[in-house]
Amino acid sequence: MELQDNLTPTADASPPTALSEAPEEAPEASRPRGEWYVIHTYSGHETKVKRNLEHRIATMDMRDKIFEVVIPTEEEIEVKDGQRRQVQRKVFPGYVLVNMIMDDDSWYVVRNTPGVTGFVGHGNKPVPLEESEVKQILRQMTAETPRIKIGFQKGQSVRIIDGPFTEFVGTVEDINHEKGKVRVLVSFFGRETPVELDFLQVEKL
Repeated sequence: MELQDNLTPTADASPPTALSEAPEEAPEASRPRGEWYVIHTYSGHETKVKRNLEHRIATMDMRDKIFEVVIPTEEEIEVKDGQRRQVQRKVFPGYVLVNMIMDDDSWYVVRNTPGVTGFVGHGNKPVPLEESEVKQILRQMTAETPRIKIGFQKGQSVRIIDGPFTEFVGTVEDINHEKGKVRVLVSFFGRETPVELDFLQVEKL
């Protein structure tokens, strides 16, 4: 399920008329297992919403119905000005995941949290994520190899800033994210020659 494309947040503040039932599975860690729902937040307010919701869960004694609040993030290596920097990137900006048992009370606590604009679903009915979707998101969050973000794309012109071809200007022919390598076509002795370089050895013009 593509969160941004196929689902829209529900803005109606009235409780849903049909509620999803918790899956029929054995209790986990001596508590009922909820389902994962997606809430939409004001842009850039994901962390604030998580903090506000966790506070409401504690003060309104809803720990038995709302179990976990998660902002999906992944580790990313940003290459900028010849430097590598590891940062945390939000996988779905403007969205927060909540593991909960859906009923009128839990819906009210989440929906009326400051910064929450609605549940993701169809009409007034929040729709839980499928188990395969949850596993994919969690796998993305716990990936051992950080994703590499670079400032250039295939076909763009770059300058080589390190190695024997320093100060040469070429065109990006191929990018290998797994190896952190880029193949650049440079003009050498009157002919275009492919040169394989590390991401740190080139910069976008």
